[in-house]
Order: sequence, then C-alpha cells, then structure tokens
Amino acid sequence: MPVIAKGLEGIVANSTALSDVRGEEGILIYAGYNIDELAGKVSYEEVVYLLWQGELPNKAQLHALHEELGSQRELPQGVIDFIKSAPKNANPMDVIRTGVSMLGLYDKVPSGDIDPANNRHRAVSITAKIGVIAAYYHRARLDQDLPPVRKDLGEAAHFLYLLNGVEPTAEAAMTLDVAYVLHADHGMNASTFSARVTIATLSDIYSAVTSAIGTLKGPLHGGANEGVIHMLQEIGDETKVDGWVEEALATKKKVMGIGHRVYKTLDPRAPHLRSMAVQLCEQLGEGKWIRMSERIAELMKERKGLNANVDFYSATVYYSLGLPTDMFTPIFAISRTSGWTAHILEQLVDNRLYRPLSEYVGPAVGKTVVPLDQRALKY
Repeated sequence: MPVIAKGLEGIVANSTALSDVRGEEGILIYAGYNIDELAGKVSYEEVVYLLWQGELPNKAQLHALHEELGSQRELPQGVIDFIKSAPKNANPMDVIRTGVSMLGLYDKVPSGDIDPANNRHRAVSITAKIGVIAAYYHRARLDQDLPPVRKDLGEAAHFLYLLNGVEPTAEAAMTLDVAYVLHADHGMNASTFSARVTIATLSDIYSAVTSAIGTLKGPLHGGANEGVIHMLQEIGDETKVDGWVEEALATKKKVMGIGHRVYKTLDPRAPHLRSMAVQLCEQLGEGKWIRMSERIAELMKERKGLNANVDFYSATVYYSLGLPTDMFTPIFAISRTSGWTAHILEQLVDNRLYRPLSEYVGPAVGKTVVPLDQRALKY
C-alpha cells in the first residue's frame, strides 16, 4: 500500500551528501561538518566550495574560487535595463526571480546542455550575480546610481557595498558572512526540493533556481524573517510583549520565528545569530529589540515548549545592520543559492524524475454525462 503523508512529511525522497538536518538532536551538518564547527571559523566562500566539491578548500583553491566569483559578477545589459524599469514598489523577490530567469537568455551555451563543467560554470555565475541583482534593484527603486561591481570583495562584503554604495566595515561584512554560512543549505527544505524537482525533468539550472526562489518567497519558508520584524514593530514596546503574546496564543495567531517543522529541539543556527544580535544591539545602543525578542522566546518556550528558529534572530541581525526589511528574504536567497546549485549538480549525477502519487478523494467513479442542454443550473 502506498504511504500517504500530507506534505511528504517523514518521506525520504532522495539521498544527499550535502547536508543533514537531525531534527531530534538539533544538529545541522554540511558535508560532515557540524554547523557549530563552521560558523565563525570559515568564510561563506569556503562553504560554497565545500558544498560544490565535498571538502573545504586549501588557500590556492579558495583564491581560485574568489577569482572565479569575482569575474562573473557583471550583469548582462538586458538584465540591468529590466532592473531599472521594474516597478519601484515590486517585491524584491519577484525582481530577483525574474532577473535570474533572464540570465538564462544570455547563456551562450544551448539551454538543453547539461554538461557538468558547463553547469558548474552556471552555478558560479548565478551565485555571483544574484546578490548584484538584489542590490541593484534596491538602489534603482530609490533612484540611486548602480555602483560598478568589484572583484576584490567577498560575497557578503560585496553585497553590502553595492547596497549602500560604500565599502562596509569589517564587522558588518563578517556578520553577514556568518549569516550566509548559516543559511547556505538545510537538507530537503521546500525550496531545495523545488529546485531538484525542476532539474530532474532535465530542464536547465536557471529554471531550477527560479523555482527555488519562487518557493522561498513564501512566508512559511524564507519570508518568515520579515514577519519577525513586522511582529516586533507591531508590539512596539517591551512592556507590551507579554500581553501581545497572550493575545496571540488566545486567538491562535502565528508567532513568527518560533518553532520549526523539523527541529524538535533548538535550531542549531539560532544561537549563533542570537549572539550576533546581542552584540550588534549593544554596539548600537538599541537593546530594545533583542530584549523584546528574548522575552517572546522565553514565553513561547514556557507556554508552548517551542524554541526560536533561525528566522527569529536573523531578523534582528539584519535590522541592526540597517538592511531594508524587504531585503531580508533576498539575503536568504542569496546565501541559499550555493546550496540550491549544489543540490542541482548532485541531482544530475544520478537523476530520476520525481513522480509522487496522490490520494484521490473525489466522487466515486460511475457518473454519466448529462447533455449540456439538460444540465440543471448550479449556483
């Protein structure tokens, strides 16, 4: 008998050597490394190499990857023209999704080509360009100039440079770099599954990443971190936290950033982001947000037995860095592109089309067709 699991919960759809989410233990592993071993010790580019190659790079290999990413940052003029012409009130994720899709139009290799070397080159190109698309759109909607791309900065620092038009401080770049590391991959999450389903049809890598971006956009996936800041702003003051949470629980209103579909204990990424959030708030003298967050987390743990997840503290980190709220999910997409492309490349090594079954719950067979002029009107 087929197993029926709504949302495919508990179903193993494929095998992977990229990452492992051990929900019962609260452990996240990238290619054999516990996330606690990586966060703050290696750069995002090192994690990109790890996901693509299965091992951490040596100095020469890391330098080569930096050079490769830097050389692929220039956007086709057609994509720049689109960014400049996009509605100023568009959702940035929509612009990024369309921009990445457009990149496929400028690929000189036929879209049906799935040569591994060509696909790795495409993975580099998309990873290098997605942050440029996001930052350029933010500036274009504010009628600001688009700074020329640079080759000398790491991915996190380069995004902040493009977004703000000035080179970031070392502290800001390092903070965002750690966030990139923490978000790079996360097992068979919804957006990664979307990417693998798309590429499994032997479509192209641009289509697969576009599918992933569209999936990540949803508030139940990548959009949750924006919801956390909106929640904190709605509460407004530390003295109102307890009452707001009580009312939310009474009316079954979702408390954003709390709980996780897989982790049954603490999300292992959350402590790293919490530490950065505390440090940033102390530096800025704006401890209100982290104190509000801590109280919400405390109440939800007491009342519902639920822990804060990665979105809960990443929101405060990004907000403290001065990043626009609607750029929080794009930052998630930028960092997760390394994981998406790694899964796409892995899928193609031993590909099989995804074709799950569905449980039919419609009317029993046996209906007969009534002639059109004899059918009763139904309202």
